[in-house]
Amino acid sequence: MKKSSQPVQRKPRTDALRNRERILEEAKRAFTRHGADASLDDIAKHAGVGAGTLYRHFPTRDALIETVYRSEVEKLAAAAHKFAAGMTPFQALRAWLLMFVDYVSAKHIIAPALNSVAGGPSRLYEGSRSLIQGALDELVKRAKKSGDIRKDVDSSDLLRAVIGVSYVGFGGDWQQSARRLVEILMAGSRPVK
Repeated sequence: MKKSSQPVQRKPRTDALRNRERILEEAKRAFTRHGADASLDDIAKHAGVGAGTLYRHFPTRDALIETVYRSEVEKLAAAAHKFAAGMTPFQALRAWLLMFVDYVSAKHIIAPALNSVAGGPSRLYEGSRSLIQGALDELVKRAKKSGDIRKDVDSSDLLRAVIGVSYVGFGGDWQQSARRLVEILMAGSRPVK
């Protein structure tokens, strides 16, 4: 029997996955507070790992910043499936839109750090758009099929409305305003009886 010359891919150890998640959570906090110049050594320290562990997972600052952003997008996309599995179509759509408000807030806060990534943030945003749009499309389609929302509701309109309020009134209370907007959008999306 001939042996393969390629190394066997092993699943990461549970503790390695935990370390990676702690690093990402602490990095998100640090980049939010201090921008792209946040100390990587401090991130490692607050995550409870050594600097070597951080650099093993994220060899460069850009790699860490990119992964923090992608992780937030992936969590948002995964939430659509989780909400759809455990809630009515209307509740799932509402919950996801409220979570999207938090995502937009995090994106605004971490934007200065994203601007420091080689190639700029637009490269990162490109890949995230399709994940986000796909997740919302599925939730809207499901809510239409169940009759929870009108057939003329367009997922892109919902996204534009929530994103728009963040840019028009980005200040201390824009999130509360965006949450109210989600409630208005959801009420206006109901079929006329």
